[in-house]
Amino acid sequence: MDKPLDTAPLPSPLPANGETEQARAALASAAARLTSSDTPRLDAELLLAHALGISRERLLLTLADQRVPASFAALVERRASHEPIAYITGTRAFWTIDLDVAPGVLIPRPDSETLIEAAVNHFAGTPGPRLILDLGTGSGALLLAALDQWPEATGVGIDASPEALAIALANADHIAPGRARIVAGDWQGTGDVYDLILCNPPYISDHAVLMPDVAGYEPATALFSGPDGLDDYRRIAPLLGRQLAPGGVACIEIGADQRDAASTLFAAQGLTVTCRRDLAGRDRCLVVTP
Repeated sequence: MDKPLDTAPLPSPLPANGETEQARAALASAAARLTSSDTPRLDAELLLAHALGISRERLLLTLADQRVPASFAALVERRASHEPIAYITGTRAFWTIDLDVAPGVLIPRPDSETLIEAAVNHFAGTPGPRLILDLGTGSGALLLAALDQWPEATGVGIDASPEALAIALANADHIAPGRARIVAGDWQGTGDVYDLILCNPPYISDHAVLMPDVAGYEPATALFSGPDGLDDYRRIAPLLGRQLAPGGVACIEIGADQRDAASTLFAAQGLTVTCRRDLAGRDRCLVVTP
């Protein structure tokens, strides 16, 4: 159960030992305010770095020299109201890239990097994929991470959401200019075949109760998929094989308790399915081959 929000205003970041301690005192005060977060100090550091227009790493290296912008307190209040850090700062790190994100687009999670790891493993010892497809591309995270991994590849990101398409296009323009095509569409793809297909579909049960940071801010269409969370897998499975080139692979994200149920849907289409776990040891990625 969430702790009740403290409605007291954020204390002014007064210097602890002269002006050089202003930032340190402000971070301590902000962390104390963010009791609803699992990572209050980290959140405070990210917000202060954002307010200063520098990286968190730069902030920590120069903390004693930083003064605190007036905008910092408002950013902390937004986070205290459960707004995700990524929406406040407008950015999210993923694999080897930094992405723009915004409300209306799913925030990329570290768990999804498991799909890139699975692809790297599949193509180890080869030149890698030439053509990459990202079904339900969202911010473009999976596609652009893969293109950064394999500089000779090109790819397509497909999504049905206008908000997602706009963000993905902006990310593609500055991360992989000329190498990524972002188009409106669905699970049927483009009619072409691809060496690598990446997909993080909605897979949460309609009845699931999510944390306020997710439920109150992220798009439901990117989260929920029917009573058992499997509706989109049922749509994808019959369409996937015809989109995979010989020797290709599809890396598809699943919920931690969906390995057997989701694997059965793809195996029923004559596809070979294994599963890769994330860093926490949870089932996370179906590795599907023709």
